[in-house]
Amino acid sequence: MSAVGTSPRRTSWTLRRRLTALLVVVGLVLVGLLAGAALLLAKTRSTQHRVVSDYFLVIRSGTDGFAALLDAETAVRGYALTGDRSTLQPLQSLQSPRLRDESQQVQRILEREPELKASYTTAAASARTWYEQWAQPAIAEVQRSGPRSIGDDDILRGKSLFDRVRVTYAGYLDTLAQRRAEARRTLDSETRMLFALVVAALLVVAVLAVSVWLALLRWVVRPLDRLAEETRAVRGGDLEHAVVASGPPEVESLGRDVEAMRRALVSRLDEVRRAGEELEAGRQQLEQQADDLARSNRDLEQFAYVASHDLQEPLRKVASFCQLLQKRYGGQLDDRADQYIGFAVDGAKRMQQLINDLLAFSRVGRMSAGTAPVALDTCLGLALRNLDAALADSGASVTADPLPTVTGEASLLTQLLQNLIGNAVKFRRPDVAPTVHIGVRELEGAFEFCCSDNGIGIEQQYAERVFVIFQRLHPKEEYEGTGIGLALCRRIVEFHGGEIWIEPREDQPGTTVRWTLPVVAERLPAQDEPGAAAPVDEGARA
Repeated sequence: MSAVGTSPRRTSWTLRRRLTALLVVVGLVLVGLLAGAALLLAKTRSTQHRVVSDYFLVIRSGTDGFAALLDAETAVRGYALTGDRSTLQPLQSLQSPRLRDESQQVQRILEREPELKASYTTAAASARTWYEQWAQPAIAEVQRSGPRSIGDDDILRGKSLFDRVRVTYAGYLDTLAQRRAEARRTLDSETRMLFALVVAALLVVAVLAVSVWLALLRWVVRPLDRLAEETRAVRGGDLEHAVVASGPPEVESLGRDVEAMRRALVSRLDEVRRAGEELEAGRQQLEQQADDLARSNRDLEQFAYVASHDLQEPLRKVASFCQLLQKRYGGQLDDRADQYIGFAVDGAKRMQQLINDLLAFSRVGRMSAGTAPVALDTCLGLALRNLDAALADSGASVTADPLPTVTGEASLLTQLLQNLIGNAVKFRRPDVAPTVHIGVRELEGAFEFCCSDNGIGIEQQYAERVFVIFQRLHPKEEYEGTGIGLALCRRIVEFHGGEIWIEPREDQPGTTVRWTLPVVAERLPAQDEPGAAAPVDEGARA
């Protein structure tokens, strides 16, 4: 396997550092462009305001004021000839609020224009001189002496003073026109500069955008594309293909991580492959062992059946002849002979009982009459009839909840109830009438049954041992039986797809055996050979 695939390590800026530097440069350029555009725009707006608003107001005020002075000079000369005061109306309009307001605004504007202010001051001073030195005295003279009291010399002197007003106002208006023209040229120049700056900013932004795109293409997209190609090669099944990454340190680090993951994956796959081979070998061995075990179990069950069946005839003969000896020669021999004959008869009976129980145990799961819906109340009735003698002798009381209908073999379920109730009656306490209760409750997908009694009970440490075949907790002299009853119960319950166990009862005497049966019974196992169902055998209980 190749080494971790990365390009040779070299000192390089990280992708974050590159992008940060690029964005800082772009930001500074954009800020500079925006700042220049803002300053130029503000200056252009100021110049535009001067041209459109300030100069327009000053020129209109100057033009209107000069026209009003012309009308006022004509009005004074007419008043001097006629003495009619109505002719002085134009002179009085020079003092109108509108002209005074415009004059104040013009003066505020001219505060920023020293040259224009000087020209305006000169024109205003010449107009004031004309008014104070000729117009006002002439009006007073006409009012005092009447029309045509003003001599030609005074009229010529007034004309000379007003000519001075004409000259100064003409100079003022010319200067104002020049300044406005200069401002308009400045506005045009600034507008062109602003347009050029906007175009340049757009070009710079386009260049920066292309630069950023090329930088991302070189630093991010292409390295990641190459890494993706390497990864797709591995994903395509070439697990031995080393992942090589080049580009910024982050991409190289990602490549090393992907290569490490590939190595770990290859290692894990090797382990899984080896484990799979071992598992397959173990599975084959387990299947072989299972086949061997199943064959051994079949052989063992067949042997148990054949052995128990073939032993019935000679054992029956031994028991019959022992009973004949006991019946014919009982009391004719000595006591020891009678005792020996009794031992032989009892041993033959117990041997016959053990063979019957073993035969019933071997038939469960091997010989089946088929499954069908079974009413457990009916099975309970049959079990109680089989136990009539034992129940009557012990004075036992058996109660039960209404029992459901399940799918199974009626004979085996009857055997199950008979063994459990028989055990409850057999293992009773001295001088205490046994009471037995069969209960049931429905769980999710199963019925849970219980058989509770008030007998001697079973210690919790033996709760599992009692289900093992031939296991006894008491000597046969105390309680008769073969030790197969509960083992047979477990086999019947498991054959029907359920479980059976002993429930602890530390606070009260007696035993509670619980077992489950499916609500919808699972398909029961196929049988090795056909045959009749195991008969309910009263002797098969423990």
